[in-house]
Formats: sequence, structure tokens, C-alpha cells
Amino acid sequence: ICLFLPHSLGEKMCTRMNDKYKQRHMWKILSQVDTEEKDSGTESCAPDFSTVYAHDLLPANNGEECTKHFLQEVVDILLNYIRRMFDRESKVLDFHYPHQLLDGLEGFSLELSDEPEPLEQILVDCQDTLKYGVKTGHPRFFNQLSTGLDLIGLVGEWLTATANTNMFTYEIAPVFIVMEDILLKKMYTMIGWPVGEADGIFSPGGTVSNLYSLQVARYKYFPEVKNKGMAALPNLVLFTSEHSHYSIKKAAAVLGIGTDNVILVKCNERGKMIPEDLEAKILEAKSKGFVPLYVNATAGTTVYGAFDPLNDIADICEKNKLWMHVDAAWGGGLLMSRKHSVKLEGIERANSVTWNPHKMMGVPLQCSAILVREKGLLQACNQMNAGYLFQTDKQYDISYDTGDKTIQCGRHVDVFKFWLMWKSKGSSGFEQQINRCLELANYFYKTLKNREGFELVFDGEPEHTNVCFWYIPPNLRGIPKGPERSRLLHQVAPRIKARMMEEGTTMVGYQPHGDKVNFFRMVFSNPASKKCDADFLICEIERLGDKL
Repeated sequence: ICLFLPHSLGEKMCTRMNDKYKQRHMWKILSQVDTEEKDSGTESCAPDFSTVYAHDLLPANNGEECTKHFLQEVVDILLNYIRRMFDRESKVLDFHYPHQLLDGLEGFSLELSDEPEPLEQILVDCQDTLKYGVKTGHPRFFNQLSTGLDLIGLVGEWLTATANTNMFTYEIAPVFIVMEDILLKKMYTMIGWPVGEADGIFSPGGTVSNLYSLQVARYKYFPEVKNKGMAALPNLVLFTSEHSHYSIKKAAAVLGIGTDNVILVKCNERGKMIPEDLEAKILEAKSKGFVPLYVNATAGTTVYGAFDPLNDIADICEKNKLWMHVDAAWGGGLLMSRKHSVKLEGIERANSVTWNPHKMMGVPLQCSAILVREKGLLQACNQMNAGYLFQTDKQYDISYDTGDKTIQCGRHVDVFKFWLMWKSKGSSGFEQQINRCLELANYFYKTLKNREGFELVFDGEPEHTNVCFWYIPPNLRGIPKGPERSRLLHQVAPRIKARMMEEGTTMVGYQPHGDKVNFFRMVFSNPASKKCDADFLICEIERLGDKL
């Protein structure tokens, strides 16, 4: 990484090395690079990219020198972008409306042509694409649950793209397949499952992981569905809280169960599922002739960051012989913290778990795992035994051919960046990172609680890093609570957000929820964010909303 950094940053990194030999060796490399660049006159003999095209980079066309210079240019573009990403004085986004992008901006055209364009234009297009995008790693980007830019994870993503292989068989992804196995075993351990009895796979996101959980649950109780289809099934119903992620309904739609057969369970004022209502609705469904199959409990809801009472839900599932899934896409990262993992007490009793390291743990998108307590179910549920890919007479342990566990064929290597980050941070590094984010959320909550013009959506310190609040402009502060105030307040967050995006200084999400009008949802998952960034957001909301 030192080789990709400016000299001053490389020096700082090198001087922190404990191993003096490594320090001397690194400086030897750096000095050689500098000398070679000066001696060879790199600047003067760089190719004119206005006359060079992509096919000129091919080794068959003697494109080694061109390739080297082109990639160096790309690295420079990326490094400049990374510098701006972490610069608090830079904008989070340079916002333009869709019609402006379609019309073209300062020579940046999204239209595709029949003829190839030179590499000079390709480099300009790379710069412009980053310029008009959103800096999701900026310390003042709070819009999504997945934020931040981990440099080790970034390097992992670069290496993954360079390797450009597929995760379906050991023979073409040997190192990555073993890495995935090691990572999954670490995750089983963090949940509290016996390593040799559990199973899992990395998927394209939490929605797909939740889909797997329902698919496997259905196969577990009704294995004939794999061959005979929906005709082999009774009238199945599933249960999830009214604050759960929409992907549960989407999974029911995709698998043919139907969204009408997803029964929503009531939550308390903090957004936690009420176990008594769950049990009552299971009994009600049975009395109507339905067959309860599956309960989804949420560990870290999307809006409130609430953790359902997992042990109480597990008791009900065991009593009624139902599959218990825990959607810990957002909250799973807290398992890395000895201080906060207690919020997931009972997760070890789940039949399956969704955990997204690309959220709280800061792994670059995408990185999501579906974890199943019973080994072999994923394979049995999805296996098709394609002889041209999953031969049984290979000269290695074919259990490492993981592709038949999945509903995909091609599968991206999501594990390497995660593995590399774990190597660089250790479990303790992830723990410190997560603890800091929760400390920052608590600071933000206490600041708002004592700030005029702000109202919290509910009382009590946040369980996760979600802090939900309203900003009350001065002209609304004298209006008593009621329908008229709610009607006006509902318009405040969207208008502030519109101004926020136009100015590009920061980003935070908003939404209505249940009977509550639009409010802001602040989340902390970016390790680069500090108290000054939380304070900046508050001041920016006040500035943009003061004269509404």
C-alpha cells in the first residue's frame, strides 16, 4: 500500500513498522521506484492516449508499456478521489438531476457509440464518473447503513477484480473457497454454533440471504416441494414484525408463498416484536387452517435499530415447531463486541441467520452471508448435480465445490476483502470500530436531547447506531401538536434533504414510519466519522431548515 501512496504518507506508514528490516526494505523499494522514474524519463515518454485504444493494451500488440502508463493514470485518478473522499472540506456529492446527466455535463456523455473512443477519453470518463457520484466513504455521508471506505477492503476488491474468477468450484477458486470456509467458521463461532454442524454461503446481499433462509426452511419441512412444486404444499404462513425489512415479503412473493401469507406481528414503542402477539397470531392462523412455517426475528431493524427478544421468540418457535430465522444484516456486527453482543442473546437458538459484514463491519459492498445451523440443508435444497461442472470423480475433496449449494451459478468473490480486513484488524480491531460507532450514536442522541428545535422519535438511548429525530423549524415551534402541525412537519425533512443534496455538504436519510410523519434517521457505521461530523450535520439541518 505504501507504493500507492504519496511519499509523505508512505514515510509515515513505513516509520511505524516495528520490523527494522521491513522498514529498510520498503524504503529500498520506494527509492528504486523514484530513481527508475527519474532515469527513465517516465513523464516525457508517456504515450499519447488520444491516439491509443483499448486493443493497444493487449500483450499481443506489444502493449506492455502502454498498459503500465494507463494503469498508473487510473491509480492516480483513484488516489485523488480517495484524498477528496476523506477531506471534510470536499462535498459529499455534486448533485445533478437525471435529465442533466442524460443531456451531458461539461463533455461527460453517458451515450454509447458504435466506434471505440481513445484511452484519453476513457480516463476522462473515469474521472467524471467519480466526480458526479456520491462519496459514500465521506465522513459526513450518513444516508445508508453501509458507509465508509476501508482501504484494506478496497485493495481486496482490486485484487478480486484482477483475479476475476468464480466461486462455484475449488479448481478455479482454490484459495478463495478455503478463505470462505474459514470465514464462515469464524462467524458460526461468533453466533455460538458448533463449527462442524453448521453451514453457510456468501450471497449477493441481505435480501438474497433472507430468501435463502425461507427457501431452506420450506425444504426442511416439505422436501417434496423441490420436485413437485407448490402443488405439494399446504397453505403456508410466515411471521415477521411490522418493523422488519421488506425482503421477507419479497422472499414470500418470489417463492410463491405470497405476500398475503406474511403475517405482521405488532411491535412495542421501541420497535421490538411483541412475543405475546406472535403467539396469538400463530394460534389464530392454525385455527383458520393455515400451516405456520417460519418466524423472522430482526436483530437491528432498518429504521429504529431495534433488537427483537430472541430468546422469547425461540421459545415460541420450539413450542410450535417453527423455523426461526434471525435477520441480523444490520445488527450482526455487534457480535464482534463483547460489550454489545448481549443485545443478540438467543441468536444461537436460530435455525438460520443473515449477517452483512458490508454494513456495520465496513466491508466494501457486497458482502453478505446466509448461515444455517444444520449442515447439508443448503446442498440438498439447491443441488442439481450438473455433470459438466460438479463432477464427482475429481481428485480432491469435492465438498469444496460449493456452487451447488446456491441458487446462482456464477458467484462473485466476496470473501477476500473481508478476509484481508480481518487479517489487518483482527477481531479486536472490529470490536473497537463497532464500539466507537455506538459511542458516537450515544453522543449524537444526548446532543439532540438537549438541543432546541429537535425532537427524538422515542425516549431512551439507542440500542444500535440509529438515532431518529425531527427538526422543528422556528415557525412551527409555537404550533400545538395536532393534525395541522403533523401535516406541516411531514414536509420539513424532504425539503431540508432536497437543499442538502443540492449543496452536497452532507447526506442523511428520512422516512415516515407507521403513524409517524417524516423524520430523519441518523446511522453511524463509517469509522472515519467523528463527533465533529455529527455536530456538523446538526448545524447544517438548522441552517437549511431555519427559514422553511
